Amino acid sequence: MLKTRDAAHAEESAEVEVLFAEAAKFDAISKKIKASLSRLESGSQPVKDALKPIYSDTQSLQVMNNNIDKILDAIDKMLGPSEDKGREERIIRSGPERIGLPDYLASLKRIDRSLSQMSSTNLRVNQQAVGDFNELLSEGNNKLQSLFRSILAENVQPVEPLHYLTKEIPFPVLPQEKASKLGAIEPFLSSTAVRDTSYNSRESPSVRIYAEIRGAYLSGSLQNLSAASISTSKRKASNEIYRQGTSGIGTYAQGLEGIFSAEFGNISAIFLRENWGLAFDATCRKALAEFAKTLRELNMHIKQNLTTDCFLAYEILEIVTNIGHRLDKLSGQLKLPFADALKPIRENAKSSLAELIEDVRRRVASTQTLPADGSAIPFTSEVMTRMQTMTMYPQSLASIMASLGDRNWNSLAAVTASNTNSSTSLPSLKSFDVGADSSQLLAHYIMDTIDTLLKNFDSPKSRSLLKSKAVYGVFISNNVAVIDRMIRSSDLATVLSNATNASQEIEGWRKKGTSAYLDSWKEPCSALFDVQHTKHQPRPPSGSNGVIDSAALIKQLGSKDKDAIKEKFKSFNTSFDELSTRHNKGLQMEREVRSHLAREVQALIEPLYARFWDRYHEIDKGKGKGKYVKYDKGSLSAVLASLG
Repeated sequence: MLKTRDAAHAEESAEVEVLFAEAAKFDAISKKIKASLSRLESGSQPVKDALKPIYSDTQSLQVMNNNIDKILDAIDKMLGPSEDKGREERIIRSGPERIGLPDYLASLKRIDRSLSQMSSTNLRVNQQAVGDFNELLSEGNNKLQSLFRSILAENVQPVEPLHYLTKEIPFPVLPQEKASKLGAIEPFLSSTAVRDTSYNSRESPSVRIYAEIRGAYLSGSLQNLSAASISTSKRKASNEIYRQGTSGIGTYAQGLEGIFSAEFGNISAIFLRENWGLAFDATCRKALAEFAKTLRELNMHIKQNLTTDCFLAYEILEIVTNIGHRLDKLSGQLKLPFADALKPIRENAKSSLAELIEDVRRRVASTQTLPADGSAIPFTSEVMTRMQTMTMYPQSLASIMASLGDRNWNSLAAVTASNTNSSTSLPSLKSFDVGADSSQLLAHYIMDTIDTLLKNFDSPKSRSLLKSKAVYGVFISNNVAVIDRMIRSSDLATVLSNATNASQEIEGWRKKGTSAYLDSWKEPCSALFDVQHTKHQPRPPSGSNGVIDSAALIKQLGSKDKDAIKEKFKSFNTSFDELSTRHNKGLQMEREVRSHLAREVQALIEPLYARFWDRYHEIDKGKGKGKYVKYDKGSLSAVLASLG
């Protein structure tokens, strides 16, 4: 066992000695390597010192070489357009029709880009090329303008607006293919206009050409509608009130809106968005000028016939204001032209409110005769027809009445001041809202007109023309009845429901007429009053609850009293017969007036006569029966009933 351990130990010791020997060998090699590296380092330093200037010079040469390459590239780019001038010149001289629009535009874009590059360098060597390219660009621009014009000129035949309006079809637009060509040309014409110093306008050549050609198309297409608007507006009797819709101005405005909307579709397909408003305004300018001229001519006609044709002014205000706002939403350019065109119409419309009331005063004051039978005069129906017609234009009247202020229409001076201070602007759509306030303004105006009419009928001059209170009472009642009937049978009833005390005011005039008429029946009423002496005997019973012995009452009377009673009966009979005959034949009454006044007369006469008859009908006994007491209660009631 011990021997085995010694052998293993000896073997391990030998291996360790071998390892130590190898380590010593490697250590010697490492020292040699270090010595060699030290010698190499000391020997390479002179080489480094020698190569450093060479390396620095090489870097400078590389930078210089790169700079030279860049300069050469820039020179090539600058000289390149000059070298390509021949190719571009051939394309430009040939024109877009032969070359094709895409290639022609591409050539112009290259010329434009080359010009920008050469102009930025400002090299003398490029001055000739810059001049040549400017000429090419100008020639190309002119050829494009000619092409733009020729394409537009292919679709300029005026259309008949009524064809599209009656069939309710959209107005025609440019064909898609042509619109695409024009849309490709327009941006170039707009961009070159910026550099074209010879062109002194905010409009580009494309806008100018488009407005010139399409503007003539618009005005030509609308020409017949303009003439029709004027002729239809004047085609009526001078004293006839204008009827809504009889003028062609509504159709004219409708056609204007339709064809303008279609034209805006063309413009939005051809022009850049920033040029839409400018192009639309320029294109519509001529047609709008013709429209404004038509409105001025209509305004002259309205001014000459203000009391009958002011309603045409109200109609124009509503139609044109609404259309103006709708078209202005397309481009934001047309509000001012429409406002300028409408201003004289609007001023006349304002003036008409005071003029209509003044006309009522003037016409009644100038009347030399009034109906002897108390019938309503035609002027009352005419005035109420005016008021009925006004209810057809709530929007325009709401706007102008609000601008005047409540009841300022009663003063011509206030209306004139309002027109003087009015601004040139299209009325807002909000001012056209027909709310409670605007309806109340219209109701006030209508009641002011009615009140003016009836007050002038009640003037001393009018009373003197009517001869008697009975005729006056019937005259007032008849005119009030006509007024009331025309209110109830139209939209006036709805409008006047917004006026405080409107019905009470009309009823007040009705009562005034009734009271005047009943005054004429005072004479037969006075004959039915008697004197009762109660000093020495009890007062005779009266009324429905008492039974009267007429014979006994007559016996108590003296001869003078009996004669007085007989005279009263005779006086009543004469007066009653006369008034009844005049009521039925001498006075002309409206149906409702006749029945109303008959009831009032019956309510006045019948109770008085019944009382008087109950007391004194026995005065007529004997051979002369019927000589004094002509009517019993039943027969009188029948006569009174026949009055209605």
